[in-house]
Amino acid sequence: MPPDTSVARSGLLARLGLGTPELRAWALYDCANSAAVTSVLTAIFPIYFVSVAASDLTPALATQRYAIATTVALVIVAVLSPFLGAIADVRPVKKRMLAWFMALGAASCAALYLVGRGDWLLGTALLILVNVGLNGSFVFYDALLPHVAREDELDRASAAGYAIGYAGGGLLLALQLAVILRPGLLGLPTGATATPAQETLPARLAFVTTAIWWAAFSIPILRRVPEPKVAPGPGHAAAQVTFRATLSRLRGTLRALSRHRNATLMLVAFLLYNDGIGTIIRMAAAFGTEIGLASGSLIAAILLVQFVGIPFSFLFGSIAEKIGAKRAVLAGLVVYTGIAILAYFTRTEAHFFALAFLVAMVQGGTQALSRSLFALLVPRHLSGEFFAFFGVSEKFAGIFGPAVFAATIAVTGSSRAAILSVIAFFAVGSAILLAVDVKAGQEEARAAEAAANVHTSDDRGTPDHGR
Repeated sequence: MPPDTSVARSGLLARLGLGTPELRAWALYDCANSAAVTSVLTAIFPIYFVSVAASDLTPALATQRYAIATTVALVIVAVLSPFLGAIADVRPVKKRMLAWFMALGAASCAALYLVGRGDWLLGTALLILVNVGLNGSFVFYDALLPHVAREDELDRASAAGYAIGYAGGGLLLALQLAVILRPGLLGLPTGATATPAQETLPARLAFVTTAIWWAAFSIPILRRVPEPKVAPGPGHAAAQVTFRATLSRLRGTLRALSRHRNATLMLVAFLLYNDGIGTIIRMAAAFGTEIGLASGSLIAAILLVQFVGIPFSFLFGSIAEKIGAKRAVLAGLVVYTGIAILAYFTRTEAHFFALAFLVAMVQGGTQALSRSLFALLVPRHLSGEFFAFFGVSEKFAGIFGPAVFAATIAVTGSSRAAILSVIAFFAVGSAILLAVDVKAGQEEARAAEAAANVHTSDDRGTPDHGR
């Protein structure tokens, strides 16, 4: 249960969802991992892979190899996540496993420094390890949320994490891009005086600084956030942590999910609408390139999303406090539907930047509140297992949406028609989300905790999260 620090839960930081040292330490891991998401997976390494690591391949083949590596990593994490979550709920190892996956991801990120021209095989192998480390750590990071935040803090704390992530990822990326575009700032050779290895040095240094940033900002969560206790019971003995016992527990978790109807509905809704969100995120750069945007403009749009997303993530947390997380998410999905429609008519750079601004308004808030809403509906003693399935839903968002996008292009020959196809994800996801009864889901989760003898603090609030 969250630590009893009610005195500290006041003032500006508390209103932002950062009212205790534990909440601030937890949120800083968003700052840590966002560096890898922004610098390595979104902005720098995709370009580096195609232009340097896979320079001896055709651009189309290089992009295919990159996509395959990403898909392989997502499938690995999707398969592992339920097992890892089950283990984390029978043994007090959430922080330890987060640390292991963080170390794997950060070390692999630093090793990207070794990827030179033509080293596409090494690059794809390390990319897979970075993705596994990153997404594996998310399972345990998200599972810690209901243990550090009270129910009335979940929305603000989750939104604050996204906001801090935007700030950290954007700041580091801006510094890295400054060095990449102007290597002379660090006294690095430029132009004709630079050797091939020196030409790629700024980008390779970016991978190392990302790894250092990731590891450094992981320290607070490992030091300040207490390891949650596991629920008592014979199934939590050390001897039960075997493959067969874990598989049996997973079957039990699936049965438990069926008993938590509203958590299950939320999971399915998130799988669908997050598919649409993930597709827009992943295909934005390709679409921008198609309409003629230069790489500098695309990177500028990424930075715009990072920094504009900071205040809007905090704003979504405040809005959820007033109208409920469910209604706030639905409002965000309405905006996303509008984004897809406007993208169909996008022709110019100004139009693209307007779309980037709209995405920045809702991206962090919608995903943050989805996380906090799900946390509200799950029993805390099963948070690892339930959030493992939540994580699986996130991974499949990287598979189904782009597949539908590609299929629509194949049928219609138009990426504009493909953009409109994501509206179906938002529409069906919203319809299922409307069926979620948040209050009933809360009561189901608290009843399960009581049955498992999981104690909760008396002052945990029960705000209206949007029935």
